[in-house]
Amino acid sequence: MKSFRLHSICAPTLALIAASVLTVCPADQPQWGAAWSRNMISSERGLPDSFDPASGKNIKWSVPLGSETHSTPVVAHGRIYIGTNNSEPRDPKHHGDRGVLMCLNERDGALIWQLVVPKREDDPYYDWPNSGISSPATIEGDRVYIVDNRGEALCLDARGMRDGNAGPYLQEGAHMALRGEPPMPLGSNDADIVWLFDLVAGAGIWSHDAAHSSILIHGPHLYLNSGTGVDNTHKKIRTPDAPSLVVLDKNTGRLLARDQERIAPNIFHSTWSAPSFGMVNGKPLVFFGGGNGILYAFETIPTNTTPSAPAALKKVWQFDFDPSGPKENVHRYNSNRREGPSNFYGMPVFYKNRVYIAGGGDLFWGKTQAWLKCIDAAKTGDITTTGELWSCPLVRHTVSTPAIVDGLLFIADCGRTVHCLDPETGRVFWSHETQGEIWASPLVADGKVYLGTRRGDFWIFSAAKEKQILCTTKFDHPISATATAANGVVYIATMDRLYAIANSKQ
Repeated sequence: MKSFRLHSICAPTLALIAASVLTVCPADQPQWGAAWSRNMISSERGLPDSFDPASGKNIKWSVPLGSETHSTPVVAHGRIYIGTNNSEPRDPKHHGDRGVLMCLNERDGALIWQLVVPKREDDPYYDWPNSGISSPATIEGDRVYIVDNRGEALCLDARGMRDGNAGPYLQEGAHMALRGEPPMPLGSNDADIVWLFDLVAGAGIWSHDAAHSSILIHGPHLYLNSGTGVDNTHKKIRTPDAPSLVVLDKNTGRLLARDQERIAPNIFHSTWSAPSFGMVNGKPLVFFGGGNGILYAFETIPTNTTPSAPAALKKVWQFDFDPSGPKENVHRYNSNRREGPSNFYGMPVFYKNRVYIAGGGDLFWGKTQAWLKCIDAAKTGDITTTGELWSCPLVRHTVSTPAIVDGLLFIADCGRTVHCLDPETGRVFWSHETQGEIWASPLVADGKVYLGTRRGDFWIFSAAKEKQILCTTKFDHPISATATAANGVVYIATMDRLYAIANSKQ
């Protein structure tokens, strides 16, 4: 997956930052997608319907990032968290290619602290050059949860080192250093790691390219896709027993549960689709798109579970997204753009007892066909033939997550097209070619659809049955990340810069 790898401003004053007080704002966006359904919508109002980077119209501020930014920004407690690389070092002690998670002041984009992670030294396919930290962070209270470029799940203190190294993890200096080098000195701009779980060593995964996982929190537990995938030949699974979905204790990082579905042998590329959550007939379920092209629903584990060994997640149902695709020896279809298996990049979205997910042939190695499908979440067992409510073909490949609101569904594909559909029937109301390949997901907020392209174009549509383009504007660099809306501001990350977009009266 080369280079893959989405009112008043609530921001703390400098005095509050110095005192390490985190101010809660009800219009924050603390994770990728709305609530835990992963729906790409926001309840924000008063957002701009146009802007222009060249003239500065409705540009509140912008700050440089690295040279590649694939992480969607999240906003919580007056801070913005975004992953990037280290091509523009904020601290001279960090030089060369690194993964970076920046914590920025929501008011002006100033750096508060950063997590800097060396690249894996083994093989570039374990940690693809310059891809940085691609995973979006998930924030709860004063804890920041992230999967870094080395395939490590980390819990960070939202205050960073400004209030000291709280522990229990105390090896931040060694974690920042290259193998064989002495620990780096800690400073006030460094991250404070609370705990760390190495998915490679601790769960037996085979990391591939750039880890991309948006951690789902349910009670005391973290649910996350493992990132396991093929090796550097793209034709071999080195760890066929590796889990694809794992559950960690959010307070300690301990591995509590994992899937036992034997997904790994049929992973075509890697495991990039993050899990979602929904209540189905009173039962909490976690929905997960496997790298084998099968969508699963699992029961959540009991909140008081403390197994002596990782427990097996209990499967409620499975849905084969592409039943006509090959199921064995799948890697013989590498680089075949006409036939082969399907997989997922975007997340499943839970909405009104249904699950919506887009998938199809792999963007880099597979066939071009892609679909958006709607599945009945209330079924049980193998629901491949009974659970599909409708299917809509897309133009080609997709890495997008749907946005559903007010009887409308929006989805994008790599055929440079954004679509508006009826979520009940799958009927297409309109489609529009953007002229740029789309890796981001559409964000729907304030009656508008916000979407950027890899060509650097940014589009704002009216969220309506009739197509209406409100604004198109051009950035200097491509866009991989999904836009985020929080506290009256839209945040747009290009590959090298973060922009805060707000109506000028703010």
